[in-house]
Amino acid sequence: MPSPIDVPVQVRRLPHGEGLELPRYATTGAAGMDVLAAEDVTLEPGARRAVATGLSVAIPEGFEIQVRPRSGLALKHGISVPNTPGTIDSDYRGELKVILINHGTESFAIHRGDRVAQLVLAPVTRAGWIEVAELDETTRGSGGFGSTGGVENLRQG
Repeated sequence: MPSPIDVPVQVRRLPHGEGLELPRYATTGAAGMDVLAAEDVTLEPGARRAVATGLSVAIPEGFEIQVRPRSGLALKHGISVPNTPGTIDSDYRGELKVILINHGTESFAIHRGDRVAQLVLAPVTRAGWIEVAELDETTRGSGGFGSTGGVENLRQG
């Protein structure tokens, strides 16, 4: 059953993307669409690379596409997206590339047509800054980075 909120997104297949499937949802409950590599790449341990998808998109204003890692690649091989989630803005018209990093201990080969990441279409809420002299008080205050409890506190509960 199609989602009642399907948002049309224009996609242009680039010459090196010919013959590859467009991003698609693997299951009816999937939030992310699998996107495929349009090139062969080998990622050495610790290496990063912007992997071509052979696609460019026109995302409707008020939306973004978030680029997220595939959980199986992350768990089994240490392959991830270092700026998770990556953002593709609605006014970008260049090739959609996926920045991948190899956190594993072995080289990892990516072949043209491999599923390399997930794309999630998401609404964007823009902030309108209001400069003030003072902020309201909260129980937490300015406490950050572990101020609400760490792993040890979780073990005690």
